[in-house]
Amino acid sequence: MNLRFVEAFYWVASLKSISRAAEKLFLTQSAMSSRISTLEDELGVLLLDRAGKQFKLTAAGARFLVYADKLLGLQREVKAEMGSSQPLAVSLRIGAIESVLHSWLIPWLEKLRLDHPGLELELTVETTPILVEQVARGTLDIVFAVLPAASTGVRHHTLPPMEMVFVGNPVLHKKRNYELDDLAEMELLTFQKGSQPHVTLLDLFKQHRLEPKKVHAISSISAMVQLVQGGFGVALLPRAAVARLGGFAKLKPLVVNAKLQALPIHASYRIDPTADTVQVVLESALAFTGSTKTARKK
Repeated sequence: MNLRFVEAFYWVASLKSISRAAEKLFLTQSAMSSRISTLEDELGVLLLDRAGKQFKLTAAGARFLVYADKLLGLQREVKAEMGSSQPLAVSLRIGAIESVLHSWLIPWLEKLRLDHPGLELELTVETTPILVEQVARGTLDIVFAVLPAASTGVRHHTLPPMEMVFVGNPVLHKKRNYELDDLAEMELLTFQKGSQPHVTLLDLFKQHRLEPKKVHAISSISAMVQLVQGGFGVALLPRAAVARLGGFAKLKPLVVNAKLQALPIHASYRIDPTADTVQVVLESALAFTGSTKTARKK
């Protein structure tokens, strides 16, 4: 039995789509369909129900999926045992929100490359809704976003949240301490509408019965930083990102008499039965960010 065909079936069943599985394995849809058909001929049963418009496994397909997972897991164990002296080849499609990109993602990737010189990655920087949709579809292997992906076959792990801080232009914002009333009279910059920082910012002023003068929704941290430098307003950003960007831009974290809600970060990922790559990369990220829990306990 050709294990490449078994792997093709596993991803078709896991992603509930021949086209998504083909994209993940870098195959054409016709090549993917051919592999499934050949596997069905060898087993003497139909694995996919092709009668309806919606994706569905046959009863035999559902049973074989259990064996496919075991076969691919055994293949992984054999490769690890027989090639235990070889360095891990890390090839991964990673997605992250801007807050992660501008805080710990780059130094973590640098460490990951030192630990695994065979690192080859595709990096996507997007908003949380897009990232969780892509990991659910299988077009990304692991994503770091504000919300966990809620999809069959996708696991998630909580990472340490990010402390948020208001930042201004040191030339324009010279006060040692600021009241929320002061900020309400300024133009504020935060992430896109509906995002966790945008919602919590509005809630913060609402709780104190204040109405901010103007709130600008901007998806790019780089753009917010440049606008703050130009005196456009005050931005709400992750403190870790401000610390990293401080070497390139003149930013002043403002001391404000209000508790700001931290930005939650979740890693969402799919386990690949053919390799330990995702698990290794996840554990590296957890260790780097100081998470006290390990991925294997999830």
